[in-house]
Amino acid sequence: MTVSETITISAGDGPTEAYVARPAGGGTYPGVLFIVDVFGLRVQTRTMADRIAEWGYIVLVPHLFYRGGSAAELAPDAELRGPGAREAAFAKVRPQMAALTPDLARKDLGHYVDALRSLPGVDAGPIGVTGYCMGGRLALLAGAARPDDVGAIGMFHTGGLVTDDDISPHRNLTGITASVLAIHADNDHGMPPEAIAAFDEALTDAGIPHDTSVYPDAPHGYTMADTDAYHHDAAERHFTALRELFDTTLG
Repeated sequence: MTVSETITISAGDGPTEAYVARPAGGGTYPGVLFIVDVFGLRVQTRTMADRIAEWGYIVLVPHLFYRGGSAAELAPDAELRGPGAREAAFAKVRPQMAALTPDLARKDLGHYVDALRSLPGVDAGPIGVTGYCMGGRLALLAGAARPDDVGAIGMFHTGGLVTDDDISPHRNLTGITASVLAIHADNDHGMPPEAIAAFDEALTDAGIPHDTSVYPDAPHGYTMADTDAYHHDAAERHFTALRELFDTTLG
C-alpha cells in the first residue's frame, strides 16, 4: 500500500508542483526521481509512480514544464487513444518539449534531486532515476550532473540519443557513474538500430556499466497505458527490469 501527495518544490526558474508516492507506514527508503514523457505529469505517470513506491521506494515526479503553466493547464485535453489522437496531442505539446533545452533542464535537475533528498524518509544512499521518452535524456543529464547522488538510471523508449549535434546525449556522458538500463522500442524512428548500437558503444567507451536491449514489436511509448502505443507485455517487462535495477543498485 502507498500514500501520495502533491507538493510544491523549487526548480531552476521558480516553483513547480511535484507528485510524491511512498510506502505506507514509517521507515526510510531509497529515493527515486521519475522523469515524465512529453505528455507530462498526469494520471498515468502518477499511477506508475505509485507502483514503483510499492516496491519500497519514495518517488518524486516533478512537473517539468512549469515555465509554460501548471500540470493541469498543460495536460492533454483530449483522448490519447484512437486514430491520430496521440500524434495530434504530440503536435500540441512538442513546443514545450523543445523549450526545455538541456541548459534549462540542468538548472532544474539539481533542484529536483535536492527536493527528493529532502523528503522525509528518503535514506542517505544513492537515488535512482527513471525516464520515459524525452525523460530518458534528462535522466542522463541528472546522472552527469549529480554522480555522487545518482546510482541507477532507467531509460525507456528514449529517442534522440545519437545525433550529429555536439549536445547529442551519446557525446555527453562524462561524469556518469550510475548503472544504466536502456530498453528501446522496436522500429522507433528516433532510435534506429544503428543509433542503438552507437549509444551502446558510447556507454562502453565511457566505462559506464549498462544493459541495453530492444523489446520486439513494442512501439515508441510502450509503457504508457493511456496512449495507443501501449504494449502490455513490454510495459510489464519494463517494470520487472526496472525493479531489478533498483533493488540491485539502491538496496
